[in-house]
Amino acid sequence: MTDLLHILPSFPLSAFAALIPTIERHALTTTDLLTTHPTDLAKRTQLPIIDLRRFLAAIQASLSDDLTSSRPLAPPPTPLSSPSSSSTLENQEDHEKPEEQEKQEKQPRPATSDNSDEFISTLDDGLDAALGGGVPVGHITEFTGESGVGKTQFLLSLCLAVQLPSPRGLGKQALYISTESGLTTRRLAQMLQGNTILREAAEAGTPASLDGIHSAVTPDLETQDHILEYQVPVLLSRHKIGIMIIDSVAANYRAEFERQGSHGSNMATRSAELTRLGALLRDLARRHNIAVVVANQVADRFTSSATPSIPRSLAMRGTMSPSHQESPLASRSMPPPSTIPNLSSTPSSSMPFSFSFPDEEPPASPALALDHQQRWFTGWGDDPRSSSSLKTPSLGLVWSTQISCRIALYKRPVYGRPTRVAAPVTADDDFDATSPTLKTWRRWMKVVFAPHVAASGQGIENATEYEVVMEGLKSVKKHKAK
Repeated sequence: MTDLLHILPSFPLSAFAALIPTIERHALTTTDLLTTHPTDLAKRTQLPIIDLRRFLAAIQASLSDDLTSSRPLAPPPTPLSSPSSSSTLENQEDHEKPEEQEKQEKQPRPATSDNSDEFISTLDDGLDAALGGGVPVGHITEFTGESGVGKTQFLLSLCLAVQLPSPRGLGKQALYISTESGLTTRRLAQMLQGNTILREAAEAGTPASLDGIHSAVTPDLETQDHILEYQVPVLLSRHKIGIMIIDSVAANYRAEFERQGSHGSNMATRSAELTRLGALLRDLARRHNIAVVVANQVADRFTSSATPSIPRSLAMRGTMSPSHQESPLASRSMPPPSTIPNLSSTPSSSMPFSFSFPDEEPPASPALALDHQQRWFTGWGDDPRSSSSLKTPSLGLVWSTQISCRIALYKRPVYGRPTRVAAPVTADDDFDATSPTLKTWRRWMKVVFAPHVAASGQGIENATEYEVVMEGLKSVKKHKAK
């Protein structure tokens, strides 16, 4: 702990005099304190966790003051005061206004209701109209769909669009956090060269570029938590960032918790971690007035078939006559039938009690089951006429309650006749030159739920069809899609 004064010479050590000897005895450096969870520090040093949290908060505040400019981190939103205390607060503000006015102007203000009409475009008018203007600022938006549907294409388009001036962007930079692979700069360069909106913005003097995108890779859950909790708030306070993207949010959680072992404890721990992640992302979105966009994977959904219940009378018959269920060898070890009293021939007056079962509780309504409810918030299964396979977004119901907007992406194969009639040289005897082959894919975008626009409805009839082209995303007119 000897490096604290070297890193932060102005740090108030006297306020934490009771903690310093113990921390020095365990040889904890400033890096150890900032990268270790407070719970682990409390177990290691046997110090109160509340004092450790205050100590770490003071170190972070001192670091932010030294590393950033004169503008500190954004304060938490203050609650509304009661009418009775309004006069007292006004008198205090009159005395403190000359000194605090300049500080308040330099501090970033938390998001308010005036930011609800700020959106980030997808660089296509048809897709923006379906989204009610674009991706909203101050909320968590999720793009979910199977592999190859175009989730990353939406995220890359938002990285470039946020750099444009209003109404298509915010004139700010983007933060791209990847959990599986790095930022695809080659695809971004293709969009910059081929997209008409981006070329016009460059000619007008407000170009979007790769320099306006900050990127990071989080290969595991520990690295992801550290970056989101410690490094991202400092980066947001130092740069004008309008959107933070996580691609994808489920990769590290699936690798960490879906292992062999105690699935019950793993699911409980994962639910707590997802709740904490959702609270952290919402706080970042509202405090720094940014749009948080995540990509989510999907898994196949298997519908549970209801099994008929067995009446208790039949179950009692099976238990009272084991010879019908046991093997001949096992039946020899059973008592002879004569030793079992015949309940039907025994008079009722000699029966001290009767074999009666309590009334069964009425079964829960099927409408309250998760299999029925999830069709309305997952994006799959709301259309009973659909013949496509059902999917479920990863991370389950717990993560669905953490996001504000879910956008589901679909794709369907398009088959056609092959142009080649003659069989290839390496073809076998079963080669059929007239069998249909996969030609292309059709893709749709659907709003499942959102705070600023109505849902698209059942199925894909009201969904917006789009294509992935060289310049990015392009919506397809409905009269052309047959």
